[in-house]
Formats: sequence, C-alpha cells, structure tokens
Amino acid sequence: MSKVKLKYGDIEVSLDVSPETGVADSGDLEADLPELMLAVGQAAASRQVPIVLIFDEMQYLHKKELSALIMAMHKVSQKQLPIALFGAGLPPLLGNSKSYAERLFDYPRVDALNREAVRLAIETPILKAKAFIEARAIDRIASSTQGYPYFVQQWAHDAWNCAKGMTIDLRAVQNADSAAVKNLDEGFFSVRFDRLTASEKKYLRAMAFYQSDMVNTTKVAEALGQSSQSANSLRSSLIGKGMIYSPSYGDVAFTVPLFDQFMRRKMPGWKPES
Repeated sequence: MSKVKLKYGDIEVSLDVSPETGVADSGDLEADLPELMLAVGQAAASRQVPIVLIFDEMQYLHKKELSALIMAMHKVSQKQLPIALFGAGLPPLLGNSKSYAERLFDYPRVDALNREAVRLAIETPILKAKAFIEARAIDRIASSTQGYPYFVQQWAHDAWNCAKGMTIDLRAVQNADSAAVKNLDEGFFSVRFDRLTASEKKYLRAMAFYQSDMVNTTKVAEALGQSSQSANSLRSSLIGKGMIYSPSYGDVAFTVPLFDQFMRRKMPGWKPES
C-alpha cells in the first residue's frame, strides 16, 4: 500500500493507493510470458485478427527464455488462439527445447540453395535490368558460394562490378573471386572472428586444419594438445556463440560454409601441437 498526497495552497488531499492484483507481473518469465500471450491471443481472437511472431537467431535465447516461449505457445495452442510463431535458428536450438516442443512445432530444414535456386536469385534481377549472365558464370557462383545465400549475393555483386558491359560472363566471375573473398574476410567473417577468445580461435583453426565438412572432437583436442575433456568447454562455448554445431555424436562442423578457408587465411602459421 502507498499514499499519494496533493497540496495546493491551503488545500491538501491524500489517498491510500493499493495496486490491483494483475497478471504476468510475478517476475518469473516462465509464468508471466504464457499469461501475457494468453491475454494477447484473447484480444486478437475477440477482434478476429491473427498475430504472427517472427524470430531469427533463436539459438541465442537462453534456456529459460526459450522454455518460457515454448510454454506460452503451448498454452496458446491449447486455447486455439490466433497466434503463430515462425522462428529460425541453428541446430543447437533443438537440443535446448522442451520435449513436447517436438509435437508443438514443425521443423523444416532450411539448407543451402541448389543450383536452380541460385540461378533464380541471380538471374531474375539481372534480366529486369535488361542484362545477361552466362550459365557458366552461374555455375561458378553456385560452386564458389556452396549455395549460401549471403555469399551468392556478395559474389553476384562483385561479378557485376567486374563485368564489361551488360553481360556477366565466366571471366567476370573469376575476376570477382578475390574481391568477394576480401569483402567477406573484412566483413562477414571478421565480425564473427573478432568476438572470440584466443583459445576459441585456436579451436576453430584446429578444426580447419582437417579440411573436412565434419571433424571428430577427439582429433581437434589432439591437434590442440589437450584432453577431450578440457577441450569440451571450448566446444560448448563455440556452440553457444553459434560458430559450430554437432551434426552427429562426437563430431563438430562450422555453421557457416567457407569459414574453414577463412581460418586458414587468418591464422596461416598455426600448426597442430601433436
């Protein structure tokens, strides 16, 4: 209970104010978020208006935050309220979710673009600009980028700048390789690299040493001259930062293609401890 006083001249008024008991204000996220979502869903239902929540990079949610969100959507689903959730995240996200989340959500895999998708992504805006790109040039971009959408965009941008006239041919893409790699190194890759500790950087460089899509964690530990147990903390930290993931038990892989090549360029003098 609190007291409010108001004084004007010789007149003074005081009120005893007791806050009303509300909902979603306990301070416990796992209790409050579901209540808040139910209130929002009921308001949306009364107005016959659907609500869509869209989240990216969901792997960065803390376990309690993810748990609260899942519980909220579970209650919304039970009440059949008009709220939908679309989220994107790296594979570690699934391991942090509650067991019933597998029944609550669909998990479509969003992978690299295939050759046809790369062609459509590049060719469509080029044709609108009344320009042309050779099939061999598209093949080269698809191969160089491994179908990663951001890289496709970067390579196409640099290939356009290297082209002579309104046609992007194979030579233009070949000439764009160095510019695309330089731009990715200075921007996309460096942003991720710079937030790592020295030990984490060495772990990634040890992974890159094997030049393989997946690397056994024991081999990485051996290359670092550490026991598997001591290297596990680095592995967990890098998974938490979204740099690597575990595609199968005992293996790790980079979450972003071409990062192994970047690591070899960034730390060229690194050698395994054993």
